[in-house]
Amino acid sequence: MELKDKLLSSYVAFENGKNINSDVHDIRSKALQNFEKLGFPTKKLEAWKYTSLNAVLKEDYCIFPKAKKAVELADVKQYFIHDIDTYNIVFIDGKYSSFLSNTTHDGKDICLLSSALTKSKYKAVIENYFNKIAKQDNMTSLNTAFTNEGAYIYIPRNVEVEKPIQIINFTTGSEAATMVQPRNLIIAERNAHVQIIERHQSLTSNPVLTNAVTEIFVDTHANVDYYKIQNDVATASLVDNTYIEQQKESYCSVHTFSFGGNITRNNLNFFQKGEHINSVLKGVTITEGKQHVDHHTLVHHIEPNCESHQDYKGIYNDRSTGVFNGKVVVEKEAQKTNAYQQNNNILISDKATINAKPQLEIFADDVKCSHGCTIGQLDDQALFYMQQRGIPKKEANALLMYAFANTVLESVKIPEVKQRITKLIADKLGVNIGFDL
Repeated sequence: MELKDKLLSSYVAFENGKNINSDVHDIRSKALQNFEKLGFPTKKLEAWKYTSLNAVLKEDYCIFPKAKKAVELADVKQYFIHDIDTYNIVFIDGKYSSFLSNTTHDGKDICLLSSALTKSKYKAVIENYFNKIAKQDNMTSLNTAFTNEGAYIYIPRNVEVEKPIQIINFTTGSEAATMVQPRNLIIAERNAHVQIIERHQSLTSNPVLTNAVTEIFVDTHANVDYYKIQNDVATASLVDNTYIEQQKESYCSVHTFSFGGNITRNNLNFFQKGEHINSVLKGVTITEGKQHVDHHTLVHHIEPNCESHQDYKGIYNDRSTGVFNGKVVVEKEAQKTNAYQQNNNILISDKATINAKPQLEIFADDVKCSHGCTIGQLDDQALFYMQQRGIPKKEANALLMYAFANTVLESVKIPEVKQRITKLIADKLGVNIGFDL
């Protein structure tokens, strides 16, 4: 049975016993109908022209893993940012792990989406925010139809969360092949501040497909600082859809670090619905083998006097493939917009590939918008200069590549995250350099 048919036939069993309100039930049912009509994305779609899921979809995935393997903290501590105190929302094979988690309802809600979908005290919030900005495309509709578990983060107005929040999804390999579909809902009310770190990590060599959706609402004067760490095993694939709506005078940044996995597809969408908004999208990608990383970004400027800043760096080795499709839309009313988009790539191997498509759609006439893309190799003269000063070639290469990526790292606001990413970059480049942070 094909995966699409398996999902459609499993929906009734999934819905049985779910104590959710009628509105959520209707949203799920419509999403399933939409997925039934659209199916999985193919390369015939312009947005998926350079990314094929065919090989991934051939696996016989278990859609609802039953047995939850015991996971000890010592076994997974390396995947946490454990140098600092954080709130933790941890899932194992799609199910909440109270043992590894540290949640709270003290002045804010850092808890589970399953609770928010079923408890009456959250009904108003769910009705106002759940599935309001998520697109009705193939993979998002599939996630919506099977939404059950994930992180629910609600930060009331004027609350500054005193420590970062980590959302971590582990897959243990309790099944021969596993598909999980986490759904996160994050709301930062007026003048709220929060920092969030998200990670999907497979603990097995068995095939894993993660189809994740996150909706983030950033109210007036609110500040959301978000980090995605993607360094999974070679048998794990990820489709990550993130939708962000910002109100006036808000700030939101998303840093995406893609270092591992089979196929990784990041769809990042910003919708600016007010004046004096600042949106920051940055990423570093380092791939090897036959890894495939696809970044699709959208910033929709709707109101005047707003900014957006995109900066993505890619380093590709062996037969790996990168895709960058960045789109900026500036509506007629969005005068005085300042939008910057830059994508720079280094091909270490002659067999590595990058497909880049920066796009601007501007309907206003008083704007400052720019985009650029470069594809090349390391500077031979700079490499020679460093070797002349006693730096071995391998370390010199790594230093040049680290410097290449540093424009992204310098805006990371959590020092421990910056240290972790720096170490991951050094490991990925195969060197041991004591970077001074």
